[in-house]
Amino acid sequence: QVQLAESGGGLVQAGDSLKLSCAASGGTFSTYHMAWFRQGPGKEREFVAAIFWSGASTNYADSVKGRFTISRDNAKNTVYLQMNSLKPEDTAVYFCAATVNFRGAGLRSRNGYAYWGLGTQVTVST
Repeated sequence: QVQLAESGGGLVQAGDSLKLSCAASGGTFSTYHMAWFRQGPGKEREFVAAIFWSGASTNYADSVKGRFTISRDNAKNTVYLQMNSLKPEDTAVYFCAATVNFRGAGLRSRNGYAYWGLGTQVTVST
């Protein structure tokens, strides 16, 4: 079973950049597909980005495509989310998620992920 710990959140201004990290432990990181989700105030948790176990394929929500980049370093058991051109609507708690297979739910579904971190707060001011 893998444990996930997010870091890197904070308070930034619109237009700024921020890089989130998610460190994994307790499992074979290189076998897990990884993803970032977020949950804004009063909103449901939504998909942000995903990366396959090899790093060869990525997928993004339309709202962040072209601004956010997901990457992973299997040697460091870490997945990253580089966030550029941040907007106030990006304000949310960002969660890291992991799974070996998507269990029929698809890579953009919360139900596809077996393991979750506790989240890190990102606040973007105007």
